[in-house]
Amino acid sequence: MFFRGQNIDHAAQVEFTSRFGEVTFAHPLGEPEPVPGFPQLKPVDRRLYEKQYGFRTGGPWHTDVTAAINPPAASILRAVNVPSFGGDTQWSNLVAAYEGLSAPLRALADTLKAEHRFNGGSHQPRNGKFAERIAVNPLVSIHPVVRVHPETGERALFVNPGFVSHIVDVSPQESKLLLELFFNQITKPAYTTRFRWNNGDIAFWDNRTTVHLAPQDLDHLEVERLLYRTTITGDVPVGVDGFRSEVVQGEAFSSEVPTVFKQKAQKLETQSVLS
Repeated sequence: MFFRGQNIDHAAQVEFTSRFGEVTFAHPLGEPEPVPGFPQLKPVDRRLYEKQYGFRTGGPWHTDVTAAINPPAASILRAVNVPSFGGDTQWSNLVAAYEGLSAPLRALADTLKAEHRFNGGSHQPRNGKFAERIAVNPLVSIHPVVRVHPETGERALFVNPGFVSHIVDVSPQESKLLLELFFNQITKPAYTTRFRWNNGDIAFWDNRTTVHLAPQDLDHLEVERLLYRTTITGDVPVGVDGFRSEVVQGEAFSSEVPTVFKQKAQKLETQSVLS
């Protein structure tokens, strides 16, 4: 869903998001430059990416935070300062992608599971700073390749190039070929939509049935693109056969500050008292 020209502030975005569920902490890996007073807001700012990691790209097609055992149910993105050209975001419908497979492939996909982790597809540069951020709060989960939507009962092809490392219980070569087939399926133009941003616009999507793609046409241009994202705490995915996603590493993603950051804050507080 797209809402043009809303021009709301940080507080209104958090309040609006809260009408649909619990608003999560900004990001399970933390924010290098958090928004003062609004721990729920994640800045989407290519300049921050470049400052922190040395690259600007928003990565490949992905569903938000599928490394977590309970990926966000929905995401809300608000444009504050976007360029007058370029910078579009695309989404693809994972239910349509699943339904577009032939019956034998749907039957196979219904039985498969995949491992999800940050940069699981190794599409982002593996530089030290980015790897260090991932290592702060490692999240790894096993999700069904086909997830059943908890409200509609629809089946969605729940894989994405940004987070999936491999299909479990098959050979590496089989995993590679299966993922290539599924990734090609979920990114077919027939299942996608594209949104042209203006300042004040808001996009609101079901994170359980979509993948999205950040702009691919601005990395070489010196233009500002600033948006803010909020997400809603999600449920644990369930497969066609009743399989519930399993944690390999990490904790659930919710409104709570991740334990690792609480411990760090307590340590700093203790050091301050002792000094």
